[in-house]
Amino acid sequence: MPTYEYECLSCAHRFEVVQKMTEAPLKSCPKCKKKLRRLIGSGSGIIFKGSGFYATDYKKSPSKAPVPETCPKSKDGCASCKHHQ
Repeated sequence: MPTYEYECLSCAHRFEVVQKMTEAPLKSCPKCKKKLRRLIGSGSGIIFKGSGFYATDYKKSPSKAPVPETCPKSKDGCASCKHHQ
């Protein structure tokens, strides 16, 4: 649920309220009971919880290419890979 910031037009009291997006805006100040206005730009934000969405949800594990049984370059005289040790 987003947090909305309000300001009283009479006493200038500012406060935040967590509300559902479908709830109607507040109309009266909790201090003086006069008219409020909801401030623009403070009602949304991203909150990351947990260990991280990238590392746990979208990160691909490193692919491991299968090691051939025989060296593909053995015909060319390769002597540097693990197949010739």
